[in-house]
Amino acid sequence: MNKKMKLLICSLLLITIAICISLISCSKKQKVYHVGIVTDFSPFMIVADSFRASMAELGYIEGENIAYDIQEKHLDPKGQKAAVEKFIDDKVDLIFTFPTEASVIAYKLTRGTDIPVLFAYCGVEGNIPIESVRHPGGNMTGVRYPGPDNVVKHVELMLEIKPNTKRIWVTYNPNYPNTVVMLDVLRKAVLSYNAELLEAPNQTIEEVEADLKQMEESGKVDIDAILLIPEGLSQSPDVSRLIIEFANKHNIPVGGGVQFTLDWGAIFCFLPDETEAGKLAAISANKIFTGIPAGTIPLVTPENYLYLNYKAIQALGLTVDEGLLSQAKEIIS
Repeated sequence: MNKKMKLLICSLLLITIAICISLISCSKKQKVYHVGIVTDFSPFMIVADSFRASMAELGYIEGENIAYDIQEKHLDPKGQKAAVEKFIDDKVDLIFTFPTEASVIAYKLTRGTDIPVLFAYCGVEGNIPIESVRHPGGNMTGVRYPGPDNVVKHVELMLEIKPNTKRIWVTYNPNYPNTVVMLDVLRKAVLSYNAELLEAPNQTIEEVEADLKQMEESGKVDIDAILLIPEGLSQSPDVSRLIIEFANKHNIPVGGGVQFTLDWGAIFCFLPDETEAGKLAAISANKIFTGIPAGTIPLVTPENYLYLNYKAIQALGLTVDEGLLSQAKEIIS
């Protein structure tokens, strides 16, 4: 066999091997994970953004091995239900929900299915039955929102900044999943300080506006402070802004909301970071995709951070000691 023939045979063998490798690769297509995402609170969409970015860092690249179906259903229970039902029909690999209402709906609708549900910023207490924090059971795991602990802290912070507080006003949607548990804790906390909780149950911004208008027209705005508890109505942008604008007119401190309330004059927020919640959720999602059952993955609780609006506090004639200032992650001055 001459030299040219040997080169030709070697070339043909190399081409054959390359074709075989290519065929094998095509026959073993990369798994594409389908994730359905639904939220019931638009201001927390940063959770989804952080989740997707963290998933990319873990090797889940959109357009290659993961696809997202994002359903933003702000304070729309029917829309959330329809979104989860769609995900179930689509047989997605994971349903990611946040914060509480969408998570409760997903829990109820996916019972009896093998679709794992991962939640974030969810008030688990009183809403989703779990076996334990270390072993939630069923098809769910996630990042919990430490609501009851935070509500107590909100009362403590308000009374530390304004010690003579005796009458605290709060509005809420009685039908939101977190409300019953949060109110129970809030009532006990306020009572322990010999203060009075003025409750205004409402379901719409129009009802909240009517309550505030009635107080103004009566000429008796007898409120020392306002707290925004972690539920859908009072922490929605339109309602929280309405409340804070009312409070600013009457020199009433407002606290306990989410970060954007500081821009309008709320004096403090104390809550987990939404970006961190998304990152923690991504870690759990990766575990699920590697074959670990969701119900065996421990729930995680992100760290809380204090944000102070020192400018608003001073405008109200109040003061904050150095100890509290040193605890703040961010101070607006």
